[in-house]
Amino acid sequence: MYDIYSKNHDDSWRYTLGKSGARKLFVIGLNPSTATKEKSDTTVAKVEGAAIRNGFDGFVMLNLYPIRATDYSALPVEVNDEAFSENLNRIEALVSSEPHPVIWAAWGESIYARSYFVAGAKELLSRLQRHSPSWQHFGALTRSGHPRHPSRLQYAWDFSRLDTIGYGRTLET
Repeated sequence: MYDIYSKNHDDSWRYTLGKSGARKLFVIGLNPSTATKEKSDTTVAKVEGAAIRNGFDGFVMLNLYPIRATDYSALPVEVNDEAFSENLNRIEALVSSEPHPVIWAAWGESIYARSYFVAGAKELLSRLQRHSPSWQHFGALTRSGHPRHPSRLQYAWDFSRLDTIGYGRTLET
């Protein structure tokens, strides 16, 4: 089903999941849930649908944190430094390999549920800047200014540029 897939030895951490294409959309959510190389889940299905409807022929689902949980509140409160660091390094390697990367920020309001979600977003906004990506959000930002999570998307929405400098400032508070 998916030809882009990387994980740890027992698949409890998922780094990447997606389909190859000449014009890939990178999507960064909170943390992976149940989707695997062989099966989709609601979020990944919606991401793929939005990508195709908006002219992308491939996508790569990434996350601020790679440890699987169907409910982010079940994740440990303390960060696993190895998982966190490896995840950020893999994201940067993928984004840097594309000549004109487009990144969909898709983590939603729940970014404040764990301090490492916020740390991951801040680190990626900073680190990926040197690769000149086009940061996007899908649909209107939430009332508190966060990019919406794909699980609640409507295909009638459009992509809009994410002001990464302004958004980064909101993460400082």
